[in-house]
Amino acid sequence: MSSEIQKKFDHISMDYDRQRKQLIPCFNDFYGVAVSLLEPVCEKPIVLDIGAGTGLFSSFLLGKIPEARLTLVDISEKMLQAAKERFKDVSDVEYIVGDYTNCVPFREYDIIISALSIHHLSDEQKLKLYKQCYLMLKPNGIFINADQVLGNTPYTDSVFKKHWKSSVESSGLSKEEIASGYERIKLDKEATLPRQLSWLAEAGFSDVDCVYKYYHFAVMFGRKPA
Repeated sequence: MSSEIQKKFDHISMDYDRQRKQLIPCFNDFYGVAVSLLEPVCEKPIVLDIGAGTGLFSSFLLGKIPEARLTLVDISEKMLQAAKERFKDVSDVEYIVGDYTNCVPFREYDIIISALSIHHLSDEQKLKLYKQCYLMLKPNGIFINADQVLGNTPYTDSVFKKHWKSSVESSGLSKEEIASGYERIKLDKEATLPRQLSWLAEAGFSDVDCVYKYYHFAVMFGRKPA
């Protein structure tokens, strides 16, 4: 992941959560479905949040599994500072600043989650990360990736992007915030949903599925068999 990504997300760190709700037209369903897939596989599951940002997804996870022990990794130190403030009263939270494609300690996790981050990786990096996640999961562990995907054809992708821009421009965000959002999407390296599901299966995951999709927002699921 590039330093350009780090700079842009450092810059937006203070307003990230507020803008999420306006930049994601399906915000409630998108995160709601992802959280509904979370099942505690043990009494105190160990969770890795990849590209955790301000800890938004992890905060929803704790709402369902308050006993979870979290490791948050993100390239933006300022985003993780916001996460530290969010979880200041929560014990068992570890923070790792760095590029998660090469800085995550190899440990075993019960649950691995990610939201709106992996689409910044190249296709080769995505597949490599999925394989790494599979290896780090304990048997029966689950992987959830709530992310952006490319349309299956140039036409459908253009429809997705047109719908998203229309939603954003009527969201109440300022012109500056909208322009900043458009700048950040230049960093995106989205892949189609079928390709990503095939990569998850190639990595070894079972029960691979897309459990929610709204234009180019999708929630993907995989489980490491016992």
